[in-house]
Amino acid sequence: MRRTARLLTGTALAVAAAAPAYAGSSTSLEVYPSSVVPGTEVTVNTAACGDKGSATGDAGAVGAGTFMLAPSAHEGEAVGQFQVPESAQPGTYEIVAKCAEGNRQVTGDLVVALSPAHGQMQPRGSLKTGVGGALGPDPVQTVAGVAALAVAAAGGTWLLHRRARGDRI
Repeated sequence: MRRTARLLTGTALAVAAAAPAYAGSSTSLEVYPSSVVPGTEVTVNTAACGDKGSATGDAGAVGAGTFMLAPSAHEGEAVGQFQVPESAQPGTYEIVAKCAEGNRQVTGDLVVALSPAHGQMQPRGSLKTGVGGALGPDPVQTVAGVAALAVAAAGGTWLLHRRARGDRI
């Protein structure tokens, strides 16, 4: 009986702890795309402001200033857009939207990354791992390695064969 009571109490506490997190997930600010390069247009939407609610967005952290979120055709969501400035530095920025009614505020994250034109290097050629290929820079060393492996395999097979026959090694 006591074990059942503990189990039910633990389950109730877990459900109570998860309920606010679940409720908060439907009222967050969705940022799309969530990872951009400078100069990209970003769309944000939220259902936190109600069916016909609007909001004022603030992307000042990334240098884009304020923008409006207006009601859309998507089941009670308010949608808005802004452009990330070309001068934006790489990092994670918080985008904020304040509902026009009810004094509710929601946030979402935007990640700004470098584009290839702004200094990010693209890999070219093979990796220098030090392991070498099957026909590495010196074919003589490759043949010597294969021969050493063949001798070791033959010697191991011979020893195992002798042990299986009962010969003393």
